[in-house]
Amino acid sequence: MEQIKIYLEQMISLTGLSGDSVAVVRYGILVISAFVLAWLTGWLCRQFVVPILLKITRKTDVEWDDVIFNERVLNSASRIIPAIVIWVLLPHVFYEFPKVEDIVGRLTAIYFTIMAVRTIIVFIDSFRLLENGTRTARQQYLYSICSVLKIVMVFVSVIVVVAIIIDKSPATLFAGLGAASAILMLAFQDTIKGLVAGIRLTSNDMLHIGDWITVPNAGANGKVEEISLTMVKVRNFDNTIVTVTPQMLVDGAFQNWQGMVENEGRKQVRKVYYDFRSLKVDEDGVANITKFRRHIEDWLKENPKVMGDRSPLVKQSESLQPYGCCLEFIFWLHAKDVYSYEHDTSDIVEYIYAKSADYGLRIYQQFPEQGSS
Repeated sequence: MEQIKIYLEQMISLTGLSGDSVAVVRYGILVISAFVLAWLTGWLCRQFVVPILLKITRKTDVEWDDVIFNERVLNSASRIIPAIVIWVLLPHVFYEFPKVEDIVGRLTAIYFTIMAVRTIIVFIDSFRLLENGTRTARQQYLYSICSVLKIVMVFVSVIVVVAIIIDKSPATLFAGLGAASAILMLAFQDTIKGLVAGIRLTSNDMLHIGDWITVPNAGANGKVEEISLTMVKVRNFDNTIVTVTPQMLVDGAFQNWQGMVENEGRKQVRKVYYDFRSLKVDEDGVANITKFRRHIEDWLKENPKVMGDRSPLVKQSESLQPYGCCLEFIFWLHAKDVYSYEHDTSDIVEYIYAKSADYGLRIYQQFPEQGSS
């Protein structure tokens, strides 16, 4: 470094400057050169090193390295390089000005801390790309832990930056936080509750990204799009967005329809009551309600809206004497969405109502003003 200093002073003297002006110009050149070298090093990393690393990760057979070491992570990491260059050059550039060296050194340390934490946060966020629209219980548990880790990293970085500014050891500041722990617990109570509730949801395998849930108290009836420490975002069937807290799901009641969605069909059970006085037996000794029951079973088996691999069943159910003879109709529908499911069910039940008269059966009715008929 001394040789560079002498060489610069000789070059500056050739311009006609002398005395203290030579030292000032030489100092300015060294400072500018240091910052230009630091910027150039970061630029070269982003322009050449990052593309090379991306090509290497893309050629591997595994997918996780493409996601975790993606372009955002590598570009963020490359922004740390200039701080390292400045830190190395500090003693050689500012050796004649200790106070300036101290100020620039602190600014460099603050920049390094912020960029390092930013890179870690971007790295943690990259795990979301591994979900592919769904999230298993283990992934959700890891996601909750990572969310807490991000908060902890930001909190630690703030402490470190403050320690650098006031020229104190970070350990001293952390030791002084014991008295403020109650305030911190109050400030982060929602986060702590959300973490505990999230762990309960995932450990019991109660909720995943992509599940269809209904939460009556919150007006939620749709697909879960995001689960974080403090909220669960649900896109309703009408594309409105509703957010509920994990604590509300744990403490309250919600219905998860994912088992039905993943199943091949939806089960339907309906009961119809017939007037006992309309039951008759023909000359073959077979009751009209028996023929009707067999006809409906055969019709349901041929109905394209009904699942063929699950045999429908029409059976006698326990009758309540005031309400007539009860038939129970059990079948599975292909339709899963609420509109098709309800319409198909209505079509089938309406056919049952209308066809009853062909077999001489009367559906039981009760009129408040006349009694039963």
